[in-house]
Amino acid sequence: MEAIKETNFSFAGQTGFYRGKVRDVYYFEDQLAIVATDRISAFDVVLPRAIPYKGQVLNQIASLNLKATSDIVPNWVVSTPDPNVTIGYKCEPFKVEMVIRGYLAGHAWREYKAGKRMLCGVALPEGLRENDKLPEPIITPTTKADEGHDEDISREEILAQNLVLEQDYLILEQYTRALFARGTELAKQQGLILVDTKYEFGKYKGEVYLIDEIHTPDSSRYFYSEGYEDRQQQGEPQRQLSKEFVRQWLIENGFQGKEGQTVPEMTDEVVRGISERYIELYEVFTGQRFEKKPYENVLSRIEQKIVNNNFSTKN
Repeated sequence: MEAIKETNFSFAGQTGFYRGKVRDVYYFEDQLAIVATDRISAFDVVLPRAIPYKGQVLNQIASLNLKATSDIVPNWVVSTPDPNVTIGYKCEPFKVEMVIRGYLAGHAWREYKAGKRMLCGVALPEGLRENDKLPEPIITPTTKADEGHDEDISREEILAQNLVLEQDYLILEQYTRALFARGTELAKQQGLILVDTKYEFGKYKGEVYLIDEIHTPDSSRYFYSEGYEDRQQQGEPQRQLSKEFVRQWLIENGFQGKEGQTVPEMTDEVVRGISERYIELYEVFTGQRFEKKPYENVLSRIEQKIVNNNFSTKN
């Protein structure tokens, strides 16, 4: 099963390189080229096998959503020359991720189930069930760890630690709520509920920009709208499109990213199933058929698309 595990290019005018959990980033003077590989991570651990077409799915969904929200906040994208590549401005990222939740699911539910009623400084009411809609969307930021796990953090802690200046943080909150409202509208058009998501921001020439991907299955959780209320009333699991099914598979097989735990074997069947779920989300979310780009000479194709941007002539 072919997939893009990593890239190792060297370009004229390149000033740096960074390999993230799922992306390879090539830095140039004022811009960067991000390659969406097929690596997959969960519990802040990169899993041993890459997932065919995952990078293409993420990059294309992110591209559509960045275009659909560019009237709300400027974003980092300059062009998307390849299904797996985005060229953009080199922004200075803020050291927090803005997580926003409209429903009690995933990590928030696990914390709530454990008895916590304060999440990142936000009080949660008693009597909620898993996947219930919250009275209003709540922002639950996390730290942005270079290595290891991101940690929950409150607005008060962010300001006290001077991770973000107060005037900037208020802007981040405003953008986060507006983006979530737009994402909710877009999801509703396709019969989906945007449950929770995260946004990352940075500064470019003194202005706050939206960076990274948005509203993808790696950064967001979706439920199907149809049958949501019935399933809640009957206490049944929700049909969802997100990476949560990967986390659940890992949990069921004894892995939560904790010390001493081993990632369970990812068979061809498991990998194929994850790939199919990513493609399903693309098709449901966009309402378009997913066109698989061939893996034959894929690295050469990606390299050439970045070369064609002529970064070296722009420095």
